[in-house]
Amino acid sequence: MAKFVRFLNNRGEERWGVVSSNGYFKEIEGDIYSQYQITDIVVEPEKVKILPPVNPTKIVAVGLNYKDHAKELNMQIPDEPIIFIKPSTTVIGHMDKIIYPEQSRQVDYEAELAVIIKNKIKNLNPDEFSQNILGYTCLNDVTARDLQKKDGQWTRAKSFDTFAPIGPFIETELDPDNLSIKLFLNGELKQSSNTSNFIFNVKTLVIFISKIMTLNRGDIITTGTPAGVGPVKKGDKIEVEIEKIGRLINFVE
Repeated sequence: MAKFVRFLNNRGEERWGVVSSNGYFKEIEGDIYSQYQITDIVVEPEKVKILPPVNPTKIVAVGLNYKDHAKELNMQIPDEPIIFIKPSTTVIGHMDKIIYPEQSRQVDYEAELAVIIKNKIKNLNPDEFSQNILGYTCLNDVTARDLQKKDGQWTRAKSFDTFAPIGPFIETELDPDNLSIKLFLNGELKQSSNTSNFIFNVKTLVIFISKIMTLNRGDIITTGTPAGVGPVKKGDKIEVEIEKIGRLINFVE
C-alpha cells in the first residue's frame, strides 16, 4: 500500500511517485492501477509541479451527505444519495488557480473526500468493493451558488473550468468513514467535521452509483461536504485538509 503522487519532473516529464515518510517522492515504474516498482530516484517536492492525481472521465458528486450539513440547511435526510456530474474539464491540481467566472456573484468552497476508482466497474457487489478502489484524495467542489439557486439544478453552477481542485496525493490505506476533514480560508478554519457524519458511507455510495452508470479507471466519486460552506473572493487562499491524506491548496483568481 502507498501514498501516490503525480508530478512533472525538472525535465517537464510526467511521472508517478510514492510519498516517503520524510516527505520526499520516490519515482515508480509501471502502472499504479496494477503493478509497479519503486525506483531509487528521489525527488524533492519543492522542485516539481504536482499534478492532479488522476485524469477522470467524469466526477460523480453527492449533493447532501453529512448530517451536520443537512441540519445546517434545515433539510430532510434523503432516502437515497443525491448525485450529479462534474465534467473532467473542472479538474485542476494542488497550488493551481480557481478562476472566478464572470457570470457569478457568489462562488463557494466545499471541502470533500474523493474516492478514486481502480477498475472499470458496473453493478458492483459489496464483497467486490475493496479491490476496486485505488484510494482517496481531497477535493474542493467549487460552486457558483447564485447560479445554482437561479437555475434550480446544478450543472452550470458546478461545471465551470477549474471548479474541481483535487489532490495532492492518493492515500491507498485508510478508513474513509472515519476521517477528520477541514477547510481553511485565508488561514481561518471554516469547515471542521468527520466523515463519520456521512449519511451514506463510501461503500454504499460506490455500489449505488455503479448500479446507475459504468465507472471507469481513474473516475472520481466525491462524497459531499460538511457544514460551514461559504463564499470566496478573488485573491483568497483555500486549503482542504483531510486526515492521513494531506492538504490541498488553491488560490482564487
